[in-house]
Amino acid sequence: MTQASGAMPRFSDLGIAPKLLGILEQLQFSQPTPIQHQAIPPAMEGKDLVGIAQTGTGKTLAFGIPMIQRLATARGQGLIMLPTRELALQVDETLQKVGRPLGLKTAVLIGGASMYQQVQQLRRTPHVIIATPGRLVDHLQQKTVSLNQIKIVVLDEADRMLDIGFLPQIKQILSLVSTERQTMLFSATMPSEIAQLAGKYMRMPLRVEVAPAGTSAAKVEQEVFMVSKEVKIQLLDKLLTDNAGTILIFSRTKHGAKKIAAGIRHMGHTAVEMHSNRSLAQRKEALAGFKSGKYRIMVATDIAARGIDVKDISLVINYDLPDNSEDYVHRIGRTARAGQSGKAISFASPDQRNDLRGIERLIRKTLPILALPVLPPRRTPVFVPRDNFDSFAPRQHGGGQRSGGRPFGGRSSSGRPPRRSSSGGGNFRRRFN
Repeated sequence: MTQASGAMPRFSDLGIAPKLLGILEQLQFSQPTPIQHQAIPPAMEGKDLVGIAQTGTGKTLAFGIPMIQRLATARGQGLIMLPTRELALQVDETLQKVGRPLGLKTAVLIGGASMYQQVQQLRRTPHVIIATPGRLVDHLQQKTVSLNQIKIVVLDEADRMLDIGFLPQIKQILSLVSTERQTMLFSATMPSEIAQLAGKYMRMPLRVEVAPAGTSAAKVEQEVFMVSKEVKIQLLDKLLTDNAGTILIFSRTKHGAKKIAAGIRHMGHTAVEMHSNRSLAQRKEALAGFKSGKYRIMVATDIAARGIDVKDISLVINYDLPDNSEDYVHRIGRTARAGQSGKAISFASPDQRNDLRGIERLIRKTLPILALPVLPPRRTPVFVPRDNFDSFAPRQHGGGQRSGGRPFGGRSSSGRPPRRSSSGGGNFRRRFN
């Protein structure tokens, strides 16, 4: 790969096939992000790699483009594992944007969705399986999925998967995949468990690091208020009034997220909550509403810290500090994405100064502590016992959203279904080439 000194990197410099370059151009992807620029060329060569990059840096295309290109030119399937349903759906959406013109087929295996629908997706011999480890193990136990054809494995948000407790499932899954596979691991931080995982299941992985592990987004303005629990809601009222943009608020607990969202609606703002007590349909509706502007404010637990990809979030509020310092980085990474600027405000009680110091050590930055402004009178929300604050979409079943256009395996112009190979190659590879 050659490039003029000082020239801005381009996707055309990375060894990407002309058809894929044309699709990226149509999607108005012109310049690769740093993680894409460094990861795509070795990934195209089939090398194992560990990518360290903060959230919002374009990791999906960093592994997605090489996976699509390599699967289009050889038999086999790809497997992408992620920690949450929302991330799985978002990765599927991104891959479909790039792979739809080529006839890419995907299967999304996530909890809270219909096993039957997922089995139907698997029976169509998808090129890429996108899964949370727990649901993939469910399918393995029921013998509804085979990993015999997996040639490329991606572990995305690996540190979060370990935090959730997915390490036993990940080891079980990797033990069932051919050792001749290509393995790519992406993570925002590099705890010792990740290093051990890479050492055991990867072959001389190349390390690609675009920011030191734990580095917070460069353009996030970070502030802290020392505030007692009793007046947090009044401070929040003040901040929501003073900041007109899209706002993401983090709560430590599910009950807290529900209570905070109810209080915000009582203040007259549009708000929705996101946590694990919500059904998949409710979570999808909440995220869609937040993206579209139906809800200006989302209140979430850490399940959403890496599961929300929404443009133009102007402010992140840590109503509660996270349980561990690494989650602080992921939370505030929801703003200032793709080179934009943003702001993060954290509430801390006087007895949490040690927690603040731990965050400062991780991000290598001192957080300014601001004086409390004049607070408005406390408003008393009327809590409704049932979960009827939001308008929810009808309960849905199924995994990833299927793309438009004629998918691989659809009927040809003659009306006859195309011939299929056991590894899901055929039409996909013909379109690519």
